[in-house]
Order: sequence, then structure tokens, then C-alpha cells
Amino acid sequence: MHQEKRYSTMTEHELRQEIGNLQEQARKAEQMGMVNEFAVLERKVQMAKAYLIDPDEYKPGELYEIEGNPGQYFKIDYLNGVFAWGYRLKGDGHEEALPISLLKKLK
Repeated sequence: MHQEKRYSTMTEHELRQEIGNLQEQARKAEQMGMVNEFAVLERKVQMAKAYLIDPDEYKPGELYEIEGNPGQYFKIDYLNGVFAWGYRLKGDGHEEALPISLLKKLK
């Protein structure tokens, strides 16, 4: 049985290979109209990408734009590994966690 490695234990090279594989699977799923499968694979890509980023570049209290959601902003309360916990501006006020790969620095 094939045991999948956790992203947190992969090397940068392994992560980049995994991202490429996932993007290829996502492309095929999209072509075949498999919307749910595509969404799951896109989330996996974002998770893997998060492990290629230094969490220290993200600061609690700062605002970031949410990747793929222009005009949607996220305020970080705290970081836990590669997840930023906080709130969406104009959101429902519920705390949520986003992988840091989804957060774009404001210019």
C-alpha cells in the first residue's frame, strides 16, 4: 500500500513535483467536468504551495487580499504552521483558517 507523505515532511523538490502532479490531475478533472474533484485538487495545490512559503513573512494584525477573490480581504489574528487564522473583512465575523498561499500582500 502506498503511504502518502505529509506535505510538512516533503523537500522543496518533492513539493514542487507534487504541485505539478496535482495541477495536471486538476486540469484533467476540469476537462472532464468533475467540478468537485477539481475543487479538492485545487485546495491540495494551495496546501502544498503553503509549505513553500515562509510563514514569518505574514504578520498578525495585517490585511491580505485573498487569492482568486479580488476585493476580498483577510485580517490575520495569529498563525499556526502554514495556516493564518483570522477574519474576512465584510465576512460573517466567524474566525477561519486559510493556507498562507491564499494570501497576497497588499501593495
